[in-house]
Amino acid sequence: MRTKVILITGANGEVGHGLIEQLSSMKNMPAVLVLDIRGLEPAMKSKVGEVLVGDILDTRLLGTLISEYEIDTIYHLAALLSTHSEFRPEAAHRVNVQGTVNLLEVAIEQARISGRPVKFIFPSSVAAYGMPDLETKKKAPPVSEDQFTMPTTMYGCNKLYCEHLGRYYTHYYRQLADAPQRSGIDFRSLRFPGLISATTLPTGGTSDYGPEMLHAAAKGAPYACFVRPDTEIPFMAMPDAIRALLELAAAPRETLSRTVYNVTSFSLPAGEIADLVRAAFPSAEITFDPHPQRQGIVDTWPAQMDDSAARRDWGWQPHYDLQRAFHEYLIPTIRQRYA
Repeated sequence: MRTKVILITGANGEVGHGLIEQLSSMKNMPAVLVLDIRGLEPAMKSKVGEVLVGDILDTRLLGTLISEYEIDTIYHLAALLSTHSEFRPEAAHRVNVQGTVNLLEVAIEQARISGRPVKFIFPSSVAAYGMPDLETKKKAPPVSEDQFTMPTTMYGCNKLYCEHLGRYYTHYYRQLADAPQRSGIDFRSLRFPGLISATTLPTGGTSDYGPEMLHAAAKGAPYACFVRPDTEIPFMAMPDAIRALLELAAAPRETLSRTVYNVTSFSLPAGEIADLVRAAFPSAEITFDPHPQRQGIVDTWPAQMDDSAARRDWGWQPHYDLQRAFHEYLIPTIRQRYA
């Protein structure tokens, strides 16, 4: 008998940890199987069924997944992130695109063997957008899923392409075959804004200037922001991001009109983030020293995202607006971290 599991790839980041925490507390859920090239932090291991240390490009390892486990849902978090992808675009394509194709093929085999659809939950990014110029960005209303999808980064291109792959595998798989059949994949994707976490240190991502300000101020370290004070993009607190993934996975298929949904919470310029940080940490030393290339990338992302489809189809509603995110989650938690 194969072991029934929920698979999380790339689970050793905060989104993965948050999913593990929530799934392990839910009743009547399959055990969580983790696949991560770095393994899993010891403190999290008691909350999962098994940890596989390995690479999503290792087809022999993925063959083991097919033969030994019955996978109900895949949360595919493993990716080479935005900044690293610009320095290593070929590696980014292999990990972000070929790795996703490999997992989609695993899902097809799982659905074929079990005779039931496999949910494939895929986090996408605001990086999938590409506004043509600042004037257009400033005048644009909140941007929907199908507008301005001309990304300028490798990471954004990878995410957008994988969104389309998921749509293809779900609705158009092998459509010219003599006897076309469904792939068995139920692909569902969230296009996230910039995510702000109170518990995980920023890792140099292109939208990390917000959390970098907070962590530097709490440590008493000076911070030079790499974008202009008027730079505006949408953000979301990390607990809302984890909840959104779980809510989308739980939504009845018949209520979903799309395979890709925007979700967002609040938007504000970098200068206003600095003001909030200075109010909480009066000794904070924040300056602005825009990095031309990174500034150019952020300028192509919309100031606001339209998430009305998610609100309509599956009841999405953020719990953390701007005030709650900063005053109830970010500032108290980060202050305690460095107390």
